[in-house]
Amino acid sequence: MNVINVYALMGGSGCTLALLIATFIWGKWQPSKEIAKLGILPGIFNINEPVIYGYPIVFNIPLMVPFVLCTALGIVIPYFATVAGLVNPTCIQVPWTTPIIASGILSTGGDIRAAILQVILLALFVVIYLPFMKASETAQRKQFEMSE
Repeated sequence: MNVINVYALMGGSGCTLALLIATFIWGKWQPSKEIAKLGILPGIFNINEPVIYGYPIVFNIPLMVPFVLCTALGIVIPYFATVAGLVNPTCIQVPWTTPIIASGILSTGGDIRAAILQVILLALFVVIYLPFMKASETAQRKQFEMSE
Protein backbone atom coordinates (compact mmCIF):
# COMPACT_ATOMS: atom_id res chain seq x y z
CA MET A 1 0.00 0.00 0.00
CA ASN A 2 1.15 3.50 -0.78
CA VAL A 3 -0.53 4.97 2.29
CA ILE A 4 2.45 7.13 3.23
CA ASN A 5 2.46 9.24 0.07
CA VAL A 6 -1.31 9.62 -0.14
CA TYR A 7 -2.27 10.30 3.47
CA ALA A 8 0.79 10.88 5.67
CA LEU A 9 2.58 13.40 3.47
CA MET A 10 -0.30 15.66 2.54
CA GLY A 11 1.28 19.05 1.96
CA GLY A 12 4.78 17.61 2.32
CA SER A 13 6.47 15.85 5.20
CA GLY A 14 4.88 16.64 8.52
CA CYS A 15 1.63 17.60 6.77
CA THR A 16 2.70 21.23 6.78
CA LEU A 17 -0.22 22.22 4.56
CA ALA A 18 -2.26 22.03 7.77
CA LEU A 19 0.17 24.44 9.45
CA LEU A 20 -0.25 26.89 6.57
CA ILE A 21 -4.04 26.69 6.79
CA ALA A 22 -3.91 27.20 10.56
CA THR A 23 -1.65 30.22 10.03
CA PHE A 24 -4.01 31.73 7.46
CA ILE A 25 -7.04 31.31 9.70
CA TRP A 26 -5.67 32.03 13.19
CA GLY A 27 -2.17 33.45 12.74
CA LYS A 28 -1.56 36.87 14.25
CA TRP A 29 2.13 37.49 13.59
CA GLN A 30 2.84 39.10 10.21
CA PRO A 31 6.11 37.22 9.41
CA SER A 32 4.28 33.90 9.85
CA LYS A 33 1.51 35.06 7.54
CA GLU A 34 4.06 36.10 4.92
CA ILE A 35 5.70 32.67 5.00
CA ALA A 36 2.24 31.08 4.71
CA LYS A 37 1.52 33.20 1.63
CA LEU A 38 4.80 32.13 0.05
CA GLY A 39 4.42 28.48 1.01
CA ILE A 40 0.78 27.75 0.16
CA LEU A 41 1.15 27.13 -3.57
CA PRO A 42 4.17 24.81 -3.26
CA GLY A 43 2.46 23.23 -0.21
CA ILE A 44 -0.55 22.26 -2.28
CA PHE A 45 1.83 20.25 -4.46
CA ASN A 46 3.57 18.67 -1.43
CA ILE A 47 6.66 20.86 -1.64
CA ASN A 48 7.21 22.21 1.85
CA GLU A 49 10.78 23.52 1.96
CA PRO A 50 9.57 27.15 2.18
CA VAL A 51 7.71 26.19 5.37
CA ILE A 52 10.39 23.91 6.80
CA TYR A 53 13.09 26.58 6.57
CA GLY A 54 11.04 29.79 6.41
CA TYR A 55 8.55 29.32 9.22
CA PRO A 56 10.89 27.68 10.56
CA ILE A 57 10.13 24.16 11.64
CA VAL A 58 13.80 23.23 11.79
CA PHE A 59 14.93 23.81 15.42
CA ASN A 60 11.45 25.00 16.39
CA ILE A 61 10.57 22.99 19.50
CA PRO A 62 6.82 23.83 19.59
CA LEU A 63 6.31 22.64 16.01
CA MET A 64 8.25 19.38 16.34
CA VAL A 65 5.38 17.64 18.16
CA PRO A 66 2.65 18.16 15.52
CA PHE A 67 5.18 17.62 12.73
CA VAL A 68 5.75 14.06 13.94
CA LEU A 69 2.25 13.42 15.33
CA CYS A 70 0.41 14.34 12.14
CA THR A 71 2.63 12.07 10.08
CA ALA A 72 2.01 9.17 12.47
CA LEU A 73 -1.75 9.75 12.47
CA GLY A 74 -1.64 10.04 8.68
CA ILE A 75 -0.38 6.47 8.59
CA VAL A 76 -2.42 4.87 11.38
CA ILE A 77 -5.89 6.29 10.66
CA PRO A 78 -5.93 5.48 6.92
CA TYR A 79 -4.50 2.04 7.61
CA PHE A 80 -7.38 1.16 9.91
CA ALA A 81 -9.89 2.83 7.57
CA THR A 82 -8.59 0.60 4.78
CA VAL A 83 -8.64 -2.55 6.93
CA ALA A 84 -12.20 -1.74 8.04
CA GLY A 85 -13.27 -1.34 4.42
CA LEU A 86 -14.13 2.35 4.74
CA VAL A 87 -11.82 3.19 1.82
CA ASN A 88 -10.38 1.13 -0.99
CA PRO A 89 -6.73 0.19 -0.63
CA THR A 90 -4.23 2.24 -2.56
CA CYS A 91 -3.34 0.39 -5.73
CA ILE A 92 -1.73 3.02 -7.95
CA GLN A 93 1.36 5.02 -7.08
CA VAL A 94 0.68 8.61 -8.04
CA PRO A 95 3.44 11.21 -8.41
CA TRP A 96 4.38 12.73 -5.04
CA THR A 97 3.43 16.21 -6.26
CA THR A 98 -0.20 15.26 -6.84
CA PRO A 99 -2.38 17.48 -4.61
CA ILE A 100 -4.70 16.05 -1.98
CA ILE A 101 -8.17 14.98 -3.13
CA ALA A 102 -6.79 14.13 -6.57
CA SER A 103 -4.14 11.84 -5.05
CA GLY A 104 -6.73 10.07 -2.92
CA ILE A 105 -9.06 9.43 -5.82
CA LEU A 106 -6.33 8.41 -8.25
CA SER A 107 -4.35 6.16 -5.90
CA THR A 108 -7.41 4.14 -4.87
CA GLY A 109 -8.70 3.60 -8.38
CA GLY A 110 -11.43 6.22 -8.21
CA ASP A 111 -12.69 5.87 -4.63
CA ILE A 112 -14.16 9.23 -3.61
CA ARG A 113 -14.13 8.10 0.03
CA ALA A 114 -10.33 8.32 0.02
CA ALA A 115 -10.55 12.00 -0.94
CA ILE A 116 -13.10 12.57 1.82
CA LEU A 117 -10.74 10.86 4.28
CA GLN A 118 -7.95 13.17 3.13
CA VAL A 119 -10.10 16.24 3.78
CA ILE A 120 -11.08 14.92 7.22
CA LEU A 121 -7.43 14.22 8.04
CA LEU A 122 -6.40 17.67 6.85
CA ALA A 123 -9.02 19.26 9.12
CA LEU A 124 -7.78 17.12 12.03
CA PHE A 125 -4.19 18.12 11.33
CA VAL A 126 -5.16 21.82 11.26
CA VAL A 127 -6.71 21.42 14.72
CA ILE A 128 -3.60 19.60 15.95
CA TYR A 129 -1.24 22.28 14.59
CA LEU A 130 -3.28 25.20 15.97
CA PRO A 131 -2.09 25.38 19.61
CA PHE A 132 1.49 24.61 18.59
CA MET A 133 1.40 27.29 15.89
CA LYS A 134 0.19 29.83 18.44
CA ALA A 135 2.95 28.82 20.88
CA SER A 136 5.52 29.10 18.10
CA GLU A 137 4.30 32.56 17.11
CA THR A 138 4.45 33.69 20.74
CA ALA A 139 8.00 32.38 21.12
CA GLN A 140 9.12 33.97 17.84
CA ARG A 141 7.53 37.29 18.80
CA LYS A 142 9.30 37.28 22.18
CA GLN A 143 12.60 36.39 20.55
CA PHE A 144 12.15 39.24 18.05
CA GLU A 145 11.34 41.72 20.84
CA MET A 146 14.37 40.62 22.83
CA SER A 147 16.65 41.15 19.84
CA GLU A 148 15.53 44.75 19.41
